[in-house]
Amino acid sequence: MYLPPHDPHVDDPMRFKPLFRIHLMERKSATVECMYGHKGPHNGHIQIVKKDEFSTKCNQTDHHRMSGGRQEEFRTWLREEWGRTLEDIFHEHMQELILMKFIYTSQYDNCLTYRRIYLPPSSPDDLIRPGLFKGTYGSHGLEIVMLSFHGRKAKGTKITGDPNIPAGQQTVEIDLAHPLQLPDIENLRDFSELSRIVLEVREQVRREEQEAEDRSQQAASQPAATPVGGEGAEGEETAAGAEGTTQDKAPASQPFVLPMGVISRNEDYPRTCRICFYGTGLIAGHGFTSPERTPGVFVLFDDDRFGFIWLELKSFSLYSRIKVPFQNAQAPSREAFDEMLKNIQCLAT
Repeated sequence: MYLPPHDPHVDDPMRFKPLFRIHLMERKSATVECMYGHKGPHNGHIQIVKKDEFSTKCNQTDHHRMSGGRQEEFRTWLREEWGRTLEDIFHEHMQELILMKFIYTSQYDNCLTYRRIYLPPSSPDDLIRPGLFKGTYGSHGLEIVMLSFHGRKAKGTKITGDPNIPAGQQTVEIDLAHPLQLPDIENLRDFSELSRIVLEVREQVRREEQEAEDRSQQAASQPAATPVGGEGAEGEETAAGAEGTTQDKAPASQPFVLPMGVISRNEDYPRTCRICFYGTGLIAGHGFTSPERTPGVFVLFDDDRFGFIWLELKSFSLYSRIKVPFQNAQAPSREAFDEMLKNIQCLAT
């Protein structure tokens, strides 16, 4: 199992934890051992479900129990997962979230279903190379997100989840057609100024979406053939050209600082950035109740790091690329990948 580094150190390497192992025997037979728990290897089972999917089952879950009961198991899990003790966590809400995660994960007892992750395809036109990133999510700790590009949109899809937003959901969406011009460094410290800029862009996006919908309905009621090189083609070319021009003219770097009042788990974020875009982030209550997309700012720092300011939460997430080389990783076509994203199902937390 690949575990993210301890919160909030997103630039640290991933951690590894063995969950099972297979001994190949003579006459094409094999034995499976569960590695979960602290009492050594014990009897397990693996079943191939279908292509790109298999399941594991522990046959001796009593090996996962500890003499001190659930309290000792929780404290041991806390040290391994978070690198701290319960006494180190003073915030009551954070204690509640951590306890919820422990209850949720421990109930499976290493009886899990695994599905292959297809890495997103890349294009020379992408803002940065797509892939997997570690990100800070407030009291939830570090989570894994897959960044992918889809024309004028970029998407961050959760590979691991939490009690609020489960795995498989689109945590952030970046509108590459709407770059943001941040104020100078002094005005940037004023949260209300940044909020004003972002909300103005949100209204602009809403107007453009409404106008596009009106044009679509009008075209449907009065169908007419558009000549090659006509208005429709020119509009697409102009939009694409404008997007490219905006990025080409953006300075190599510009000063960056979080506005006063914006909370960040990691204060060691870069103080310069390349470019910023308008985006939306997904928030919800416990159990993924009342989900909604809220405005925010995507901040590109360099080829391996980006950030997202959650305007409504007054919170900042910092993301750092996972640089583990995944052997034999496959990247499907853009169309196939988009279809996969629609059907992502994951039992991981």
